[in-house]
Amino acid sequence: MDLTLYVKFFLGLVAIINPFGLLPVFVSLTSHQTEAERNQTAKVANFAVVVILLVTIFAGQHILNMFSISLSAFRIAGGTLIAIIAMSMLQGKLGEVKRNKEEGREASAMDSVAVVPLALPLMAGPGAISSVIVSSAEHNSLQNLFGMSFAIVVFGILSFLLFRMAPIIFKILGNTGINVITRLMGLIMLSIGIEVIAAGVKGFYPG
Repeated sequence: MDLTLYVKFFLGLVAIINPFGLLPVFVSLTSHQTEAERNQTAKVANFAVVVILLVTIFAGQHILNMFSISLSAFRIAGGTLIAIIAMSMLQGKLGEVKRNKEEGREASAMDSVAVVPLALPLMAGPGAISSVIVSSAEHNSLQNLFGMSFAIVVFGILSFLLFRMAPIIFKILGNTGINVITRLMGLIMLSIGIEVIAAGVKGFYPG
């Protein structure tokens, strides 16, 4: 059992999804809700994220095979996407990439924001899904898939607890603290994206 792989996968999820950076968005989207409703929204959102990523981790390789996409090509595409989102995080523009203006207007008119746009596309967005597909295709033994699935479940639980404490954390850290964490996660995420791209290029040109 390669614990290093699972820890790296878990930390990659934390960097890419960046629940700390989404705290202001979560507080804003649930500002009209009571504490009980806010906790229910956090529970549903994180449950949806876990389900989406678990389906992705077991269906990822089949999706690539269905469209005859090589792992190397998907690594380059996914790594590029991760790098683009990371650059936006470094510039403090995470929300503009993960959610466009039209989705923002729709969200403000919705009673429930747990699944859309919170779980999808803000949390389980293209970057997270791409990262999971690459990891599952690269480490496709049953043991590794279950190990990474466990990491996803742990992430969902910790993210839910973080969202439950969102108002308190947001008050303590403020916008400046959140922005610092977002930029730090962006730097880590950019490194992951470059590493994925390099692995994809190496796959095309093994020599």
